[in-house]
Amino acid sequence: MAPGSVISKRRVLERIAALMTLALVAAACGSAASASAPAASTAQPSAAATPGGPNDLILATTTSTQDSGLLDVLVPAFQQATGYVVKTVAVGSGQALKMGQDGNADVMLVHSPAAEKTFMDAAWGVDRRLVMHNYFLVVGPKNDPAGIRGMTSAADAFKKIAAAAATFVSRGDGSGTETRELATWKTAGITPKGNSWYLQSGQGMGPTLQIASEKGGYTLTDNATFLSNSSKLSLDVLVQGDPVLLNIYHVISVNAAKWPKVNLAGAKAFADYVTSPAGQELIGSFGSQYGQHLFVPDAGKAESDVK
Repeated sequence: MAPGSVISKRRVLERIAALMTLALVAAACGSAASASAPAASTAQPSAAATPGGPNDLILATTTSTQDSGLLDVLVPAFQQATGYVVKTVAVGSGQALKMGQDGNADVMLVHSPAAEKTFMDAAWGVDRRLVMHNYFLVVGPKNDPAGIRGMTSAADAFKKIAAAAATFVSRGDGSGTETRELATWKTAGITPKGNSWYLQSGQGMGPTLQIASEKGGYTLTDNATFLSNSSKLSLDVLVQGDPVLLNIYHVISVNAAKWPKVNLAGAKAFADYVTSPAGQELIGSFGSQYGQHLFVPDAGKAESDVK
């Protein structure tokens, strides 16, 4: 055999040996890394959304708590006091309750009492507690084409709005505010849907107020969101003080017996905080720059005593 052929074969064998050595080293390193790292989970994800860890908490709440700015004060204070990390989802109360029913939230702060009772009767929730209240207002353009300024009956005001075919902007989102609005139309004996003057925004309270302002229309709003946004709106408070405009908020924990991955400890911690002296003081003092309570703390009261 020629000397060149021997050298070529030797080089090939040396390369094969080197590659085998590198493969063995890489395998050894991979085994060591696998031994030191936690095993990957093989569990299938739940149909319900779940937090990332025991200190993560999903709060489903109405847009009025978000748009008024209350959550910007309340949530950081809760996180600092407890160590929980809150993911807030602000939607209408109906959607928030649906999130709880589907196991996609741990705790809810909502203001739709009739729907809340249905939710509790079906055992989707546990530990429903009274937290606070404020009031609904009928607001509208400064020139008030329907002539409702100063009225004390929301239903009578709605009758005049309908008679004048004046623009009315509804949230149309299944929220507690829309529920109260539709109940008021029912009391007035009017079916507003389908009329050209009746618009549905399909959005939260803040955007709905903006649309009403731009279109020179009327709407039903909670006083907290209205007052905290009033400087950007061309709307006046026209009707207030009707007892049916009372707006009550409760905190509800999702039933872990229905959804085992719900962070029940975190939900209880949130409910404990917002009903504690510290949480109630924050709620009661929020919005003091407006010269009135945006929310009135009610923890420990009977609902019948709330006015």
